[in-house]
Amino acid sequence: MTVAQPATTGRARGITLDADGITLSALLALPEQAPCRAMVVALHGAGMSSSYFHGPTHPDTSFLDLATSLGFAAVAVDRPGYGLSARQLPQGQGIADQAATLSAALRFLTARFDTGSGVFLLAHSFGGKPALRIAADGTVPELLGLDISGCGGEYAVPFGARDTHGRRSWRLNWGPLRLYPPGTFRASGTMVASVPPRELADAVRWPEEFAEFAGRIRVPVRFTFAEHEAWWQHDQQAVARLRSRLSAAPRVVTDHQPDAGHNISLGWTARAYHLRALGFAEECLRVAGAGTH
Repeated sequence: MTVAQPATTGRARGITLDADGITLSALLALPEQAPCRAMVVALHGAGMSSSYFHGPTHPDTSFLDLATSLGFAAVAVDRPGYGLSARQLPQGQGIADQAATLSAALRFLTARFDTGSGVFLLAHSFGGKPALRIAADGTVPELLGLDISGCGGEYAVPFGARDTHGRRSWRLNWGPLRLYPPGTFRASGTMVASVPPRELADAVRWPEEFAEFAGRIRVPVRFTFAEHEAWWQHDQQAVARLRSRLSAAPRVVTDHQPDAGHNISLGWTARAYHLRALGFAEECLRVAGAGTH
């Protein structure tokens, strides 16, 4: 099994989180000023690692660096079955168990680091699933909102046709080569990881599972679909169905990012997407009455 190790370049440093006895690896970046505005916790997709949010090819692809420059604390977590936890969880975990493990890790994290006015979840692809489940379960105190990219409510590709790192999946994950800085694909080896079997098996039920709990989400949610997104349905009707699921959320925003592929945070438009995501976090701060420090 390939275990991607967290990088320690730039402002980010590797840390470990205790999730009720399960050790998760993560990248932590803190702003120069204190207290921070809020803590943004980033969850990567299937077959990736926390380094996805600290792209090694171009400065504009590091979400961690951008977030700290704007006064946020930022933590990119290797989800259960990835990074250091791959040794404890070689089969990985399903969505509900991931949500519970990540919630425990975030309680450990927030007890030890400044979270400012609360916690905001930023998640990509399969990472959006436990993020949405965490919001539905209400297991993270002071959760301000969610920003999800590359994840929806309905698959566009039959799940049995997925071969996460195969040739067809490579095209679906990345889209046109021109969307990414030179060297991205050579550097992707530091980010790519094996997909835990349990995660894949559990994912088949996602449309039904999401429909079951989406109505319990009570924080603002923003979904972004890349222009060249091919894994998920994101036409007007699919987006309308997605929004209707979140009946208790005080605000649901849907957006489309031009000139981007599924791996939106690694492309030339990563900075544009990250700025919009942090802008949404700012809006959530206002809704929560946090104001400015």
